Amino acid sequence: MAEREYPAGKQTAIAELAQDFSNANATVLTEYRGLTVAELRELRRSLGEGTHYRVAKNTLAKRAANQAGVTGLDELFVGPTAITFIEGDPVEAAKSLRAFAKSHEALVIKGGYMEGKPLTVDEITKLADLESREVLLAKLAGALKATAQKTASVLAAPASQVARLGAALQDKKAASGE
Repeated sequence: MAEREYPAGKQTAIAELAQDFSNANATVLTEYRGLTVAELRELRRSLGEGTHYRVAKNTLAKRAANQAGVTGLDELFVGPTAITFIEGDPVEAAKSLRAFAKSHEALVIKGGYMEGKPLTVDEITKLADLESREVLLAKLAGALKATAQKTASVLAAPASQVARLGAALQDKKAASGE
C-alpha cells in the first residue's frame, strides 16, 4: 500500500507530533469528549511542567507515532483523542490525569506508551498508585543511612567491648592489689 501524501500543513503537524512522541518519556492517550475549553485548560495546568496535553487528529497522530517508533497504539486512535506527552515524572502525570478523570467523568484514559511498550489503563492506574520519584529517593536515602548507622555500630561494638574488658581487668588488678 502506497504512503498517503499529506498537504504541507498536515506534514508539519505530523512532524511536530512525531517530535513530541520522540521527546516524551511516556504518553497517555485520553478521550476528552464533553470537556469544556476551561476544563481542558484546568487539566493542562494540573499536569505541571514537563508535560503537555495536545488534541490531535487520529490519522495524523497515528502516522506521527509510527514515525517516532511508537507502536501498539493504533487501536487507541478512535474518537476524539488528546495525547499527554510526559517529559518529566510519569508517576506525577499519571496521578494528575487520574485525579482529573475522577472529578471530570468526561475524561477517559484510553491507554499509553512507556519504555518501548504500550500501557493498558490498568497499568496507568498502577503507575499513578506509585509514590513519586522524589519520595522513593528519600526512602532509599533513609534506608541507606539506617544501614550505614547499623554497620558503624556493629563495627564499633567489638572495639568498645575490648575497651570495657581492659577496664574491667585493670579494676580487678587494682582491687586485688597487683
